[in-house]
Amino acid sequence: MNYFYVLNGKKLKQALIIAVAVLFAIGIIYSETENVSVFSQNDPAAVYSVQTEKKLIALTFDISWGDKRTEPILKILEDKGVKKATFFLSSPWAKSHQEVVNHIVKGGWEIGSHGHKHVNYSSLSDDEIRTEIKTAHQIISDVTGTNPNLIRLPNGDFDKRVLRIANELNYTVIQWDTDSMDWMNKGVDNIISRVVGKAHPGDIVLMHASDSSKQTHEALPVIIDKLREQGYEFVTVSDLMKQTQVNNKTQIEDQTMKRIH
Repeated sequence: MNYFYVLNGKKLKQALIIAVAVLFAIGIIYSETENVSVFSQNDPAAVYSVQTEKKLIALTFDISWGDKRTEPILKILEDKGVKKATFFLSSPWAKSHQEVVNHIVKGGWEIGSHGHKHVNYSSLSDDEIRTEIKTAHQIISDVTGTNPNLIRLPNGDFDKRVLRIANELNYTVIQWDTDSMDWMNKGVDNIISRVVGKAHPGDIVLMHASDSSKQTHEALPVIIDKLREQGYEFVTVSDLMKQTQVNNKTQIEDQTMKRIH
């Protein structure tokens, strides 16, 4: 009888271990399911870079104040033959610097919104977020004659509410994968090293054309030359995003061909 109880004790212990393992596995699956529902592909998301094998890169410039740095940067882009780049303009700056904005428009560079007030949108109410985006859109549209659909939020700050509201207003939130940190003015070589060293296919590079960034125009010519030496082609953010659509279309076509064969 003693042997009988020992044997069942072992079996009971094994059963308990298995039961705990099963419950643990169920918990993991449930957790993963919850994560999928929260971060599903249908939810609006910010764009940091684009997955592509092509050596395409988007140079982007935020402008929120000042009148000394933008024109030198535009001249460098012209002199270097960089016809595609994206400028994110704050609406107060655009309204007070219409001649410079016209230069950007005539140059054919892409224009996106950098919002209205330079505040963290995640700290605002839903109605305030809508007002900020719509106010900026109206001003930038009036000044440029275009309707921007890309927005880089002040300080790169956002949450799920901001993403949702921006999406409802037909905007895509654009972030960056390579930060030049040019606004810190740590030296021309430092800016060059950060951009060139971190650049990769499908990359979005953050730079600034506001007066606070005093060394960007000095670093930019070298950055352009070095990236070209590596085989990079400069495109707008919109062009970069179209590459994703092309890749997705190609993948769908490939899958269809496999089914046919």
